[in-house]
Amino acid sequence: MERYLRPIYQEHASDANTLGIILMERTKPNSPVTDNFDGILLIIVQNAEQKWQAKHYEFEDERSAAVHVVSESVLMEWIDTSGYRRGVEWVIYGRVIFDRNEYVYNLKDQLRDFPSEKRDLRKAIEFGKLVKSFSEAKDLYETNEYKDANSKILYSLHYLARLAVIEKGYYPEVTVWGQVKQIDLEVYKLYEEFIESREEMKKRIQLMLLAMDFVISNRAKTSVKHLLEIMEKREDPWSYAQLKILPETSSYALDLTAIISFMVEKDLLATVKQPTKGIGVYHRTYVVNR
Repeated sequence: MERYLRPIYQEHASDANTLGIILMERTKPNSPVTDNFDGILLIIVQNAEQKWQAKHYEFEDERSAAVHVVSESVLMEWIDTSGYRRGVEWVIYGRVIFDRNEYVYNLKDQLRDFPSEKRDLRKAIEFGKLVKSFSEAKDLYETNEYKDANSKILYSLHYLARLAVIEKGYYPEVTVWGQVKQIDLEVYKLYEEFIESREEMKKRIQLMLLAMDFVISNRAKTSVKHLLEIMEKREDPWSYAQLKILPETSSYALDLTAIISFMVEKDLLATVKQPTKGIGVYHRTYVVNR
């Protein structure tokens, strides 16, 4: 594989704009991590007019490869927000074939360390998806839509699994349940009990909603640390609109309403009424409960 790709990566390696080149090769017949190509060539560049380019190649022996040229800013967004998990796996598991000033070495080291500030952001992102999905599961259960509620619980368990992995200081992979089994048996047992339960569907969902509510509530304060620290920077209450437009919350802005609603429900936030020009109409604002 490398001999076919050598002319491509050598051209990029000679460019001062290239920070590193990584090769990820297929190791089994069905290979989602390489999008079922025989190889993935990830070329990280400092600056690019087109932030992410991808080209597909096929060779004379019928093997194939995809070449991704990605700007550093896009790659860091993938890493920080889980924007493209396979891209992160290429960095973690791929073989380095070019490394300018140890850029890729230091990046891999950073991924192993998972700094706490990045971890807090990722926890908030996954927690937002979790509470939104969990709330939808409860609503579907209450309206007797059991099959849809069942699907939403599975989604919620997956987000909970990713959150559990992040809490332990690891980046969640595509095969997240393999990670969870090794590091958080409580969450793994929830998943195992749900998919292996012989209870009829309504009862199975009811029991899982109760169990998950307990687990989520226990993790809520540490999961929303990123948002709590933002809100504690001032004493005045925050409106939803003010929180939503902050650059710091942009990665979970779509789930911010679900996060705030859950935090109010669990008394992590208190609501404060602010008068408006309308009689009996108030702006609803939020402060951290201390």
